[in-house]
Amino acid sequence: MNVAPSRSERAAEIEIEIEPGAPGGLVEAAAAALAGAGVADGHLAVALVSPERMRALNLAHRNRDRATDVLSFPVDGTGPVAGPRELGDVVVCPELATDLAEAVVHGVLHLCGYDHEEDAGEMLSLQRRVLAGLG
Repeated sequence: MNVAPSRSERAAEIEIEIEPGAPGGLVEAAAAALAGAGVADGHLAVALVSPERMRALNLAHRNRDRATDVLSFPVDGTGPVAGPRELGDVVVCPELATDLAEAVVHGVLHLCGYDHEEDAGEMLSLQRRVLAGLG
């Protein structure tokens, strides 16, 4: 699939928005994570931010006064919803992410309800499989 970096795409019932100017391949990474998690409907957005903005978001939402590579902000969760599902937002700091596709996959899996801090390795195992599938 050939995709321009600034766009909104609809494939089946999935809509993935990537901000203008973002590197290519992020839509594919998000779509692969959704498929790996078995999510077939919903909308999500991916934003790229500076380390300063990431630090402010991490402090405001997680009470951690430091920047990080990726944060996820789920909206509807994994339960039933009335109408289109709003999965949420993934925010990535390119300066801190060693691999943007990996950061997007990680963030999207969090939106799908996975939590590597509480599971027995399922999320990170799925993340590795998704990334391997991206080649």
